[in-house]
Amino acid sequence: MSFFAIVFALLLEQVRPMLGNSPVNRAAWRWARSCARSLDAGRSHHGALVWAAAVLLPALLAFGVHVLLVWSWGWVGTALAFTWHVLILYITLGFRQFSHHFTAVRNALEDGQPETAQKSLAHWMHLPPEQISQQTLLRTLMNYSVVAAHRHVFAVLGWYAVLAALGLGPAGAVLYRMSEFAARFFDTKSNDDPYASEYHSLLQEDSTVDAHQNLSASSLPAQLAAQTAWWWVDYLPARLTALGFAVVGSFEEVLEAWRAHDRSMPSHDALIHACMAASLNLKDDLQLSQLQQLVGLVWRTVVLWLMLIALLTLAKLLG
Repeated sequence: MSFFAIVFALLLEQVRPMLGNSPVNRAAWRWARSCARSLDAGRSHHGALVWAAAVLLPALLAFGVHVLLVWSWGWVGTALAFTWHVLILYITLGFRQFSHHFTAVRNALEDGQPETAQKSLAHWMHLPPEQISQQTLLRTLMNYSVVAAHRHVFAVLGWYAVLAALGLGPAGAVLYRMSEFAARFFDTKSNDDPYASEYHSLLQEDSTVDAHQNLSASSLPAQLAAQTAWWWVDYLPARLTALGFAVVGSFEEVLEAWRAHDRSMPSHDALIHACMAASLNLKDDLQLSQLQQLVGLVWRTVVLWLMLIALLTLAKLLG
């Protein structure tokens, strides 16, 4: 079920992409806001409680629906469970959630319009255009895009495949996506996140919110709980993404970059940046043609993931 659910979800997402201001993302925004209003009283234990309500309850709901469908109506329930998996993956997984931004910037660069590319990238990153220099535009684009691919594709695939193999249905995909969302929502500096999705813009678009309120701000315990949980949730997926880059790219160079990262202990995103650069043998003088190399790296890694999940599915069927 897992392999075919992923394929169907990716095909569906190509036809009708899930954008940042979709009803699903609006519902996630209101759910997180409701958890913050109801449970965040500012005490130390409230942080974990708010995070559990905002993240674990949706994941448990995804698992509960899966169990109900599989065990209730025979083959009809199995077919409905497959549809449920496709729906969850369609919501949480997909290239089109970021690829159209990447394509717009690359097309502007190929047309010899660096100012337009600079503005398009700044719009994608929710930053003023002057904060992105044309000298570093290519590297910023590649770093930002590879993390977007990790968060929207590789990491979701990893969590989904592992928990689905353990019989937890699509709970892994929901767990990762809601953890990423909670880390951004429960953070007073979310608008400065260089890897911001379009979630935080929903605050300004929500007609029920006073323009002078900052309802995304939360207590320090809630912020610490969300950030700590997000670090652990993304720990293994970031290293699986790095391993994928090593397999489909320059193996020894990626491992060396990985070891250097572990010695300096920067963020997970920095690990992905370093391994991507090592896999493509990037130097200081980047060329426009290397954007196509990045696209190839991402697609080869996706194919690697799909092959591994297909093998796991086949082993489960035969076993």
